Amino acid sequence: MNTSSVVKVAAVHGAAPFLDLKAGVQKTCELISEAGRNGAKLVAFPETYLPGYPHWIWSHTAKYSAPLFAELFHNSIELPSNESRLIGEAAREAGVWVVLGVDEREGGTLYNTQAYFSPTGELVARHRKLHPTNAERTIWGRGDGRDVFVVDMGFAKVGGLICFEHSMDLNRYALSALGEQIHIASWPAISATHADPNAGNFDHYSTTLASAHAISAQTYVVMVQGRVSEEIIERLNIPKGPDAPSLGGGLSGFMGPDGKWLSEPHRDDDAILYADLDLGIIAFAKFFADGAGHYSRPDVFSFGINRTPQVPLTAQHIAAVDQMPHPAAVDSVEISGVEERSSVLSALNN
Repeated sequence: MNTSSVVKVAAVHGAAPFLDLKAGVQKTCELISEAGRNGAKLVAFPETYLPGYPHWIWSHTAKYSAPLFAELFHNSIELPSNESRLIGEAAREAGVWVVLGVDEREGGTLYNTQAYFSPTGELVARHRKLHPTNAERTIWGRGDGRDVFVVDMGFAKVGGLICFEHSMDLNRYALSALGEQIHIASWPAISATHADPNAGNFDHYSTTLASAHAISAQTYVVMVQGRVSEEIIERLNIPKGPDAPSLGGGLSGFMGPDGKWLSEPHRDDDAILYADLDLGIIAFAKFFADGAGHYSRPDVFSFGINRTPQVPLTAQHIAAVDQMPHPAAVDSVEISGVEERSSVLSALNN
């Protein structure tokens, strides 16, 4: 092992106080501090660790899930915000990079997001899940091409995906082509989603996809999953049966570029896991098959990323409307750096 190429990373297996942003931020900061004291240079958290995964989407009808969604909405984090600054300050004091899974609120929409904080305390990037899976579409909006990136942390290029994004082969390939060396695979407590033994153990989804990405991209994978706490079970108030989640769950650990676990993965209980990743080993995997280099065929296959923001209204759209004929007397207000006229709707309808 070449010690100059070794980096210590941490994975948080656990659940934050459910739907409680203030308490969740405090716990997040404490865990960041602990990981820093133990020498980690990077600490990763599960999918929507803060303020929690909406498990009710798999059991509740829209009528009974609406109050839970409203509570999630009001406890979701804005980026940036006072809460994100507290997390950034914890990262700065601990001297670590942080990749934190959050429910992010922007305007009237929530997003399933990985937020990247640097050791200087800055929020440097955010990855929004490109497409919520199945029932998740009742909770979150979609990301766009701006959410496909890797972050050069100095010791390694780090990227990440959320849950079933790992089944999106082009998404994974993009990270490989961008030079990813450490991959953060964040999931909820997928193995505890249902108590029904006939539903099967869902761990094979996450482990199979993680192993495939490690081998195909020749990258380390930090698998970091949440768990179901007694508080979550109590709040969901689901009668015992196949729709009720079970206590614990989740599976977290570290895979090498050969797709094998570095050690036995951790399950069920809250813990911070650590691993020393020797980045020098990646060269041996690249020697065999560099999927985004000498083992690719750009003469046969073409690929690109559309980074155009996919937003419902842009400054250019507003400017175009402003050039339309308006009534002689128009009241105007300044919103987000652009002038929006009160006659926009009437101009569009004429």
